[in-house]
Parts: sequence; C-alpha cells; structure tokens
Amino acid sequence: MLALAGILFVVLRLRSHAAEIDFARFTAHDWSALAGLATVYAAANVLLALAWRDLLAFCGEATGPRWAIRTYGISQLGKYVPGNIFHMAGRQALGMSAGLAAWPLARSALWELGLISVAGGLFALLVGSFVFPAIPVGLAVVLFVLTSVFALWAALRLVEWRVARALGQQMLFLVVSGSVFIGSLALVMPAPPQFGLWPAVCGAYVVAWLAGLVTPGAPAGMGVREVVLLFLLSDITRAPDLILAVLLGRIVSVLGDALFFAAVFLLKNGRPD
Repeated sequence: MLALAGILFVVLRLRSHAAEIDFARFTAHDWSALAGLATVYAAANVLLALAWRDLLAFCGEATGPRWAIRTYGISQLGKYVPGNIFHMAGRQALGMSAGLAAWPLARSALWELGLISVAGGLFALLVGSFVFPAIPVGLAVVLFVLTSVFALWAALRLVEWRVARALGQQMLFLVVSGSVFIGSLALVMPAPPQFGLWPAVCGAYVVAWLAGLVTPGAPAGMGVREVVLLFLLSDITRAPDLILAVLLGRIVSVLGDALFFAAVFLLKNGRPD
C-alpha cells in the first residue's frame, strides 16, 4: 500500500506539471547520455554480485566469480515483482539447484540485506546539509568519510575481511548509483547542480533508495524512492525538472538492470566452483 501510494503521489505530481515537462527537448546526444548512464549502472551491479559472493563464502559456500555474477544478474530482475523479496528467493533457488546448501544461501541473503542497509545508512550523513542548512556540505563529507572508514575497520576487525570487502563493494555501488542520478539530474536542469552539492544529492538518492529497499512489498522501491527524492531535493531546482529527473533516474536504473541481465544471460552457465 505504501508503494502504491508513492506511485500515485508521483503520478499526481507528474500530472500537475505535465504542461511544463517537454520530452521533445531531449536531443540524440541526451538520449545517448542516458544510455551511457544505464550502461554504467549495469556494470556497477557486478560490485553487488561480488559482494554477495564474498558473503556466501563467509557463510560457508565458496563459489567462482563467473557463477556468482551470472546467478546474481539473472535473479536480480525478481526485485521488480511485487513483494521485493523474489530476487533473494531466486538466488536461493538457483544456488540450491546448483548443489549449494540452503542454510548458507539464506544466511548470505540476510547478511547482504543487513550490510547494504548499513552502507546506505552511512549516506544519510551527506543529506544533513539539506535537512539542516546550517551544516556545511564539506563537514558532512568529512563525517561520512570518517564514519565509512570506521565501519570498514569494524567489519574487518570484528567480523572478517570478506565481510569488510563486501561492505566496501556495496558502498562503491551506491556511490556509482548516486553519481548516475546526478547525471540524470544534470540533463534536465537549466544549469547542472553546483559541484559542492553533488555529495548531498548523491546522499539523497541513496537514502531514497534505502527507503525503497526496506519498504515491504514495494517492487524495487517503486514509488517510495521517488517520493523521498521529491521531498529531499525540492529546494535545488524547479518541480517540473525534478520530477523529470526522478523519472529518468528510474528509467536508467530499470534499463541498467535489464542490460545486466542480458549480459550475464550470455555467460556460460558454469559450475559454482
């Protein structure tokens, strides 16, 4: 219901500004740039696949990188099915069919969900300058970097190096995702966002992504992510431009997931080891 309410909210906002949104203004160069952003997003999914491989090994089932990337990419489209759990269920089924034990697969999914929630939560520090204007962006970036380094160190010392590496890979994926959204935003704004705002915009995107991730039943955070973005970034540009950027960001992420699926589908279906 939250996801449906979010989608309805975005649709109503889009309808109220429909007369001001002109897709015809996009040139062939702009569409090529969007295709490039989708390709970057697709490639970044490899980081999530390798992080899952590390967590799976930590839970007792070591696999080869090719199998892990292919399995992750094929199952990833399941997140668009209402329920927001079918991508993890898909990896569980594919892993068991390949001969892996059920419990390590299930544990790796729990570790993945918990770890990436921690990674996404760290980016909330970057949004501080939007929520509390008195906080300089530079200070927010310093706090983010220091907290991130501490989180990686804690994962390394308190758990294991593979968990720390998985956390680092997930954080890098979120940085790339936020940067891709900044690219989408730059295409629709009359002037690109100031460089000093980039960390805060990246943080806003990741926080919105995390809100969609933890919302039960929302397929790929559909609706939830968009509502949070519209709330956090409402002051940096005109409403029509922001709505269009949010829609383009969703199109880029969906297309990127589809490209990742298509690429890994062509990989040889080898053994887990």
